[in-house]
Amino acid sequence: MPRPVPAATAALQVLRYLSARTSPVPAARIASDLGLARSTTYHLLVAMAAESFVVHYPDDQLWGVGVAAWEVGQGYTRQAPLTRLARLPIARLVDSLGLSAHLAVLLGSEVVYLVEERAAGRARLVTDVGVRLPAHLTATGRAILAGLSPAQVRALYPSRTSLVRRTDVGPQTLAELRRLLAETRRRGWSEEDSEVTEGFASVAVRLDSPSNLAAVAVTWQSPLELDPGLVLDRLRGTAATIEARLR
Repeated sequence: MPRPVPAATAALQVLRYLSARTSPVPAARIASDLGLARSTTYHLLVAMAAESFVVHYPDDQLWGVGVAAWEVGQGYTRQAPLTRLARLPIARLVDSLGLSAHLAVLLGSEVVYLVEERAAGRARLVTDVGVRLPAHLTATGRAILAGLSPAQVRALYPSRTSLVRRTDVGPQTLAELRRLLAETRRRGWSEEDSEVTEGFASVAVRLDSPSNLAAVAVTWQSPLELDPGLVLDRLRGTAATIEARLR
């Protein structure tokens, strides 16, 4: 039998540990919980960050899972229960409304699209399976972020420089982002208009899953031709169907 490589084993332990956390953690806690030397832990984290398997939040001195971890697991993701169980309800949502819909999960301060169903005859969208976008600009991202604690949101957005923009629309300050998330929590759904792509709008509902890190959304080219209440009702019904399937 091949001999194990201690450094590789430790790196995988760190990755598994961070993947199980709902928010970034300090290096000292990683070392303590895994029984690793602090110097070893630091060198592992630096090496893993260089390959984007972990991400460092310097303002808070915290470490979290990086995007490369998702990319490596993409083969599993395509067959993961969430993706498989959500695809049919989302396809039915698209058929019932004639609008495009998708499901995304939170990865750091971005959302990653796992399911994308395009409505026939509609304009092409920038979203697609595997595409990553800034969470604070997307309806799915805001729906998910609204379910996080204030400390978790601060870790993801330590300063206003974290609030990148794609168009001329979008939150410019952390206070503005907090107000958007508070409004999303109050009404139970999120929205964005021309913040991802000018002339396109979306509404989203967070899935009530154990991790609360997924949301389903509908997107259209403005103006909306349907009753907004109908769109929201169908979207909520789809989220409830996916939640029931997950249970």
